[in-house]
Amino acid sequence: MQHVTRETILLIEADTSLRRLITLGLHQHGMHVIGISSPGALPALETFVPSLVILDIDGEAGSDHSLLSIIREHPILSDVPAVVLAWDCLLPENILQDAPQTQLTCLTKPFDARTLHTSIEHILAANNAITRSQRQEAFLAARSATPAPSIWPLVTASGLLLLIIGFMVQITIAALGLLIVIVALLLWTLGTKPEQQPIALEVREAWRGQAPPLHIV
Repeated sequence: MQHVTRETILLIEADTSLRRLITLGLHQHGMHVIGISSPGALPALETFVPSLVILDIDGEAGSDHSLLSIIREHPILSDVPAVVLAWDCLLPENILQDAPQTQLTCLTKPFDARTLHTSIEHILAANNAITRSQRQEAFLAARSATPAPSIWPLVTASGLLLLIIGFMVQITIAALGLLIVIVALLLWTLGTKPEQQPIALEVREAWRGQAPPLHIV
């Protein structure tokens, strides 16, 4: 079964019955809804960021555009798309200029539930597409900014390897030459040893050719 991530909707609605009705409809569309009565009751947004804000700016004294200003000036909610519910969708120019067209949508009361759900789905789909595009652009930018790996470490390592091999070859040749010298000296020394001449035999042969010595009495 494929896991589908549930979108989190922040619903700001002072009318309890309308807030419960909108929440029930969004739940049926697989969305997670956090409902509050006013921007003053905003939950801690350090642990989550909603995908969409639904704000009803109508009150007993008419439309309160300051509620929308609070949302648009919030450090976290300022970048979150918003759907405004109002009897009159003539929003102040300063709010319309500050908010991109895709970030702010106004539905005139009374509205059909299907219109609200369709608008929410279109906004979420567009926002997800923008998010994916931004992620892809950020990935491509980070990839292009990454410098290409340098070949100089490989060249340096190759030079050191050749240097070590050269030293080993020289040491081997020197050791072989020294061994040859030692063997040659040993063979030379053993081959030139003088032979002992038979001196006693030569003296005896010399005496044979002479007269025997005289004995004087």
